[in-house]
Amino acid sequence: MRMSQMFIPTLREDPAEAELVSHKYLLRAGYIRKLTAGVYIYLPLMQRVISKISQIVREEMDRSGALEITMPVLCPGEIWQKTGRWGTMGPELMRIEDRHQRPMVLGATHEEVVTTLVCGEVRSYRQVPLNLYQIQVKFRDEIRPRFGLMRGREFIMKDAYSFDADEAGLNVSYQKMVDAYQRAFDRCGLETVMVESDTGAMGGKSAHEFMVIVETDGGEATIISCPSCGYAANLERAESRSIIPAPAKEAQRSRIAVDTPNAKTIEEVTAFLKLPAQKLVKTLLYKAGEKQVAALIRGDREINEVKLANAAGVPVVEMLDAETVTALTKAPVGFAGPVGLNKDVAVIADEEVKELTNFVIGANQADKHFVDVNLSDFRIDKTATIRAAQPGEGCPRCDKGRLIQSRGIEVGNTFKLGTKYSASLGATFSDAEGNEKPFIMGSYGIGITRTAQAAIERFHDDKGIAWPVPIAPYHCHLVCAKSDDPQLVGAADRLYDELGQAGIETLYDDRNERAGVKFADADLIGIPFRITVGAKGLAKGSWELKRRTAATAEDVPFAEIVARLKQEIGK
Repeated sequence: MRMSQMFIPTLREDPAEAELVSHKYLLRAGYIRKLTAGVYIYLPLMQRVISKISQIVREEMDRSGALEITMPVLCPGEIWQKTGRWGTMGPELMRIEDRHQRPMVLGATHEEVVTTLVCGEVRSYRQVPLNLYQIQVKFRDEIRPRFGLMRGREFIMKDAYSFDADEAGLNVSYQKMVDAYQRAFDRCGLETVMVESDTGAMGGKSAHEFMVIVETDGGEATIISCPSCGYAANLERAESRSIIPAPAKEAQRSRIAVDTPNAKTIEEVTAFLKLPAQKLVKTLLYKAGEKQVAALIRGDREINEVKLANAAGVPVVEMLDAETVTALTKAPVGFAGPVGLNKDVAVIADEEVKELTNFVIGANQADKHFVDVNLSDFRIDKTATIRAAQPGEGCPRCDKGRLIQSRGIEVGNTFKLGTKYSASLGATFSDAEGNEKPFIMGSYGIGITRTAQAAIERFHDDKGIAWPVPIAPYHCHLVCAKSDDPQLVGAADRLYDELGQAGIETLYDDRNERAGVKFADADLIGIPFRITVGAKGLAKGSWELKRRTAATAEDVPFAEIVARLKQEIGK
C-alpha cells in the first residue's frame, strides 16, 4: 500500500492523555484515535494488526477442535439475574433498557448466553465434549478507563466455552485450551508466562492467566514466581512460605493498656514501644457486602484484599473511611483493635496471628495500645491466609525456592467454571444411565486488542514501535529517499511491484517528504524491515535493508532482496 493513499495520521508530540509508552505510540503512530473515555477507533494500521492476531487465534482454536459462532452483543438481563452476576458484576456491567423497560446488557462476557444456547440444544452425554468460541467486541463500564486499550470500556476479545460430562473431560478440554493459547502467543511473537489467578466474579474452582512480562509501567499486574520450580501466580492468588521465624512462644502475660501518644503507624508504634513489627497485629476495617469486617494481620505484613474478600465470601471488600472507623471503634484511625469490638463486625485473622503470644494491638482509644495481648482476649470468627505474598519469601511448592517479583500484562485467561452457570440456568444432559446432570464448564478468553498493545509495551524503543513479524501491519517499509528524483521513484515503483508479487506485504512511502521525516515515521510505525531506495545504492546495484531493531543497515544486491526478505519473514 502506498502511504500517499493510506490514512496514517502520525503525531510528533506525545499526547497528554497517554500514560503508558504503548498508548503514546498507538496514538502517535496513527493506529488509534479516541472517541470518548475508554472507547477508540481502530485506524487502518491497527485494523491490520487486529486481523492478524485474530487469524492466528482463530487457526489455533480451530486446530484445538473448538467451533466458531457469533453471539449477540445485546443480551437479556434476565439470564444475568439467574446466575447472580447482575449483582456481582456491579456497575462494570453495561446495562440499558429497551422501549418496553426490559433490562438488557451489553455483553462483557458470554457465559450466560452460550449456556442458554446449549441448554436448548444439547441433551445427551454423547454430544460432548463441545467447545464454542467467538471473536467479538465486549463492553465493561470501567470506573476509570485508562492506558488506552489496556483498560477500555469497549474492546475485542476471543471467548470460548467448553461443555463436558465430568471433571475428567473438563481437564482434557482445559489442557487443549492451554496448549492452544501457548501456540497462539508463540506465533504472535510473544513469550508468555502462565500463572495461577483468582476466579473473581467469574466463579469456578481454579483459573490461570497468561502474562507478557514487561519492564515498564505498563506491567499492570504483579507476578510472584519461583525460579527453582516454576511456580507462578498473580499477586492476588500468590502463596508463600515464611522464612522469618515467628516470635518465640512465651508464657502468657496479662493484657495492659499503655499510652502511645501520636503513634498511629506500625513504624511509630514499634519505635515507641521498642518492639519488632512481628509483635504487632494490625486491625484493618472493611466493608464486605452488607457487613463489616475486621482483618487482623501481623504488623510486618500487607493485606491481600482479594484473599480477604474470598474469606469473607464477597466479590470485593472496601476499606472503611475514617469517619466510619471512628464510629465503630470510638477512636481515631490508627488505634483500632479487636478487643471489645462490636459483635456485628466479623473478625477474620490471618493464619500467622494464631502463632503469636503477648502481642500489641490498638486499644480502641485515642493514643492507647494494648500490650501483652493473647488470642483469649478477643474473639476470632474465621482464620484464613489473607496476607500478601512478598518477594524473598519461601516458595509454597518447593523447599529451596525463593520468590521473585516481576510485572506483567494479562493477555489471556482460563477458568474451570464447574457447574456455576449450567446449574443456575438449567443446562443439563442425560448421562449413560439416564440421569440428568449439569454440564461441567470451562471459560477461556484472549484479549485481541490487549495483545496488540502488550506487544508494543514489550517491543519498542525511544523512536517507536518494533513489531514482531507475525502481527506487524506490514512486513516491509519501502522508502524512496527522494520523491522528486524520477530515477529513484522508478526504481522504488518497480521494487514495490516485485515485493507485492512475491507476497511480501509492503508499505511504500511515496510521499513528497524529506528523507528524515520518512525515516522517523518508519521507526515510529515499527514495521520489522525497512528498504531504502537511494542514489548510492542504485549506483552500486543494491538496496539498503535495515531490521527495525538493528543499529545499522546493510546493502543487499538487487537480485537477492526478495529471497532475503522471504527468508527473514518466514515465507
